[in-house]
Amino acid sequence: MVLPFFGKKPAPAGSPTPRSRSASGSGSAQPPSGGRPRNTPARVETSSLDFTIAGDDLKRILAQCADKVHVEEGVDEMAPPAEEAAILFAHGGDDEARSVLEHALETTFESDARYNLWQMLLDLMRLTGQREHFEALSLEFATEFERSPPAWHDLSSQAARAGAEPKVQTINLSGHLGGQAAAQFAQLIQIAMRAGALRIDLGRLRGVDDAGAELLLRAVRGLRRAKVRLSLGAVTHLVNLLEGLVTTGRRANRPLWLLLLEALQYTEQQDRFEELAVDYAMTFEESPPSWEPPPVVTASQTGAESQGSGATRTYVLEGEIIGPNTDALRKITGFAADKTMVEVDCSRLRRMDFVSAGTLFNIISQLHNQGRLIVLTGVNSMVAALMQVMGLHQVAKIELHS
Repeated sequence: MVLPFFGKKPAPAGSPTPRSRSASGSGSAQPPSGGRPRNTPARVETSSLDFTIAGDDLKRILAQCADKVHVEEGVDEMAPPAEEAAILFAHGGDDEARSVLEHALETTFESDARYNLWQMLLDLMRLTGQREHFEALSLEFATEFERSPPAWHDLSSQAARAGAEPKVQTINLSGHLGGQAAAQFAQLIQIAMRAGALRIDLGRLRGVDDAGAELLLRAVRGLRRAKVRLSLGAVTHLVNLLEGLVTTGRRANRPLWLLLLEALQYTEQQDRFEELAVDYAMTFEESPPSWEPPPVVTASQTGAESQGSGATRTYVLEGEIIGPNTDALRKITGFAADKTMVEVDCSRLRRMDFVSAGTLFNIISQLHNQGRLIVLTGVNSMVAALMQVMGLHQVAKIELHS
């Protein structure tokens, strides 16, 4: 599903009239006057938001934020209870967010708004690990909308800790790479084979000769054949270094040519690879290697700084991004440096607070203004609602998880 998160959806054929979730089950409730759910303050337009209150008291945060969200004309506005629940959840108010959503479902009658509130409530149950409540609510959802409810997935922090992947070891190559590094490469290969994964950081290399290129090329190709998950950090640095060492038409430095072609397969620069492959064929009068990019190894799996590496095609945000520690967000800029489309995998992102969401908005706005397409995939409904509050749907494509 693609956001804008609270965009219009066609009502399912035969869908019954939305009903109150009141426990009494007595007569139909009527919407409050003015078409706005109860206890919703009037909305005041402002030109900016203050993102410096992360450490403050939650009630003060809500008091300052409640009337400061401005949704530009032409963008579907979400229900105020959804905004309130999103901000409460963002700052750890799980029970309060649930209470707001359940009350909203008792007082909201518009079909699209109810569908989105249901999505948030079901996701909140998954995020807090409440399977029994989730299954009971799923029956109500299925009855109201006459469609299958989402499947149960435990998205709680406890489940995330149990399924966390170990960080992959990083080997740094520095200085001039030559034949004298043979013993170190033998050790590197042993480490990778034992662990099943390895990251090689190339950012500190200052030179490469034919013998060093041969060592690195054999290591990379051998680990790929052995199905080892391999990530090359700062691979664009190596590409730029090697391009200055090869000359089209001069039959020399064949290992450097082949390493350059291999390194390009760890980037998204297929056109650059194809041009170089033609130059290689003309120079050495033999068929060049084919374009066979390796499997994606995410920044999350490697625990690596993505800046300028080109080693991954997807940047991963995961866990809870809270408070002033926004390094994981700021590295998106470096990750996007050589890309026109930037995909950010949020499938393991449980929560982010108001300040972090503001930081993310600023970063993505800058990338958007540079003409880059940013896609946030696998976003849970609670985080997606906060992103909607912050206006991220105006500068990025947001896809909800299944």
